[in-house]
Amino acid sequence: MFAISLFAVFFALALAGIPLMFGLLGTTLGMISLNNLGHPTETILLSFIGGVEPYMLIAVPLFIFAGEILAKGGAGKRIVAFTQSVLGFLPGGLGIVTVVSCLLFGGISGSAIADTAAIGSLVIPMMVEKGYPRGFTAALLAVAGTLALLMPLSIPFLVYSFISGVSMRELSMAGIVPALVSAIGLSVVCARFGIKNGCDKGGKMSSPGQVWKAFRESVWALLLPIIIIGGIWTGTFTPTEAAAVATVAGILISIFIYKDIGWKDLPPMLVTAFKTSATVMLVIGATGCLAWLITVEQVAAQLATWISTVATQPWMFLIMVNISLFLLGIFIEPLPAMLLSAPLFIPLAMFFKIDMVHFGVIFTGNLAIALYTPPVGGTLFVAAKLAKAGIGDISKRLIPLMAMMLVVIIVVTYVPASTSLLRNFILHRGG
Repeated sequence: MFAISLFAVFFALALAGIPLMFGLLGTTLGMISLNNLGHPTETILLSFIGGVEPYMLIAVPLFIFAGEILAKGGAGKRIVAFTQSVLGFLPGGLGIVTVVSCLLFGGISGSAIADTAAIGSLVIPMMVEKGYPRGFTAALLAVAGTLALLMPLSIPFLVYSFISGVSMRELSMAGIVPALVSAIGLSVVCARFGIKNGCDKGGKMSSPGQVWKAFRESVWALLLPIIIIGGIWTGTFTPTEAAAVATVAGILISIFIYKDIGWKDLPPMLVTAFKTSATVMLVIGATGCLAWLITVEQVAAQLATWISTVATQPWMFLIMVNISLFLLGIFIEPLPAMLLSAPLFIPLAMFFKIDMVHFGVIFTGNLAIALYTPPVGGTLFVAAKLAKAGIGDISKRLIPLMAMMLVVIIVVTYVPASTSLLRNFILHRGG
């Protein structure tokens, strides 16, 4: 079966340590050569170019640049300070502060890596001083950082919107409730850990004056997610335009209000953002080549025929999707995994009459797990470096956190209201 051969070649190259872009291109060219398909090289090159041409992908470098500015411009530390003044008294309070700070910062950065790096650099020293094991600190940060992928400026949401044709505005709003549920679930794990290990059993509440002071100092950082979500909600600007709004607002707030960075700091940030964006675009282009081969060789049709013999009901299909994406995410980062697998699964989801916006949240939630699972987890390695913890120790501490996230994924998968409730309210009330 062509589909099995294709994925076998790809995973063989991935496990051999071949860089992802070359692995994707090697799989495309290798399958054409091995099967004597005769597709011209020019077609492959055009597929590569076509993969990075869509106008909406201009939001990718904007998202990344905005994340760079906000991570280094003082927004993160003020969000942490305010969250600590409000929630720090709870059992596991410092862990809960980490989760909520990641959630709020994720609403303005859209990047799990930026979220993890910005919040982690602030809370890790505090958590270690409080008595939290470094392994748990890193594990919590690696998982909480991925909440950014379910918030409105999520880059995977943007890519899924491009592939599926669904409204990015609807998708952005659909992810908010699952993100909140995920944050609550992780907070429960933190509270239990704080009590059980005795490192953070709770403390004295901040006075109203302390809360007010922290709020005044963080008000501009807290306003950013409200402006972005509100703008998308009301239709004032599109999610793609929201990336530009976040970038400009981040510059103005960081330079003129917080004054934590200056104009001279912007060029290095811009270069870093461009380098990251270039890497992302190369992977998108290479994935476009493989997606083209998958389409012309009717791999989706082959897969559909096989799945129809195994899954006869939507719930059975969704189980298969969850398992497949979880396994795929172990080896591939979320963005290329989505580009590779979405063209296969979306037609099948349409066959089972599954809401495409709901399916996008399921898709993104599953692939977010890839960021904190060895061997290629992006937030896992950022958190490990910041916390100076070993991957083995972190992996053990990940178990309860990952178990909670898997429970949330199952709830989101089989409770469509989790993604449609807020979305429908927006459509009927917010225009």
